[in-house]
Amino acid sequence: MQQLTPYELLGGAGVVRWLSDRFYDIMDAEPAVKPLRDMHPADLTASREKLYMFLSGWLGGPPLYMQAHGHPRLRARHLPFPIDEAARDQWMYCMKKAVDELVCEDELKAKLIEAFYGTADFMRNR
Repeated sequence: MQQLTPYELLGGAGVVRWLSDRFYDIMDAEPAVKPLRDMHPADLTASREKLYMFLSGWLGGPPLYMQAHGHPRLRARHLPFPIDEAARDQWMYCMKKAVDELVCEDELKAKLIEAFYGTADFMRNR
């Protein structure tokens, strides 16, 4: 029996888009993450779409980001931004809050948060 991907366990494209949008809604609204918000453009439309496309493939769904933009090269693409522990923690605050609102199953939630943390920590360049 084939094991379901996180993409499938979450419910597919619509849910992954919701996660991406909710992440940016939180980032846009929370004063505690203003330094992170300030690293982004005023209009978050493209950021939302890129995160959705990346998460689709990263979670085991269609590799939308790779199809449109090639390999994500996450670390290289984030080098222009000063990402330290505080920025990582602000990013995780937003993502954890979005995941907490979306995922009810504790094991899946824990695995997602752990994986997101590993990726966010890998982005640190300061």
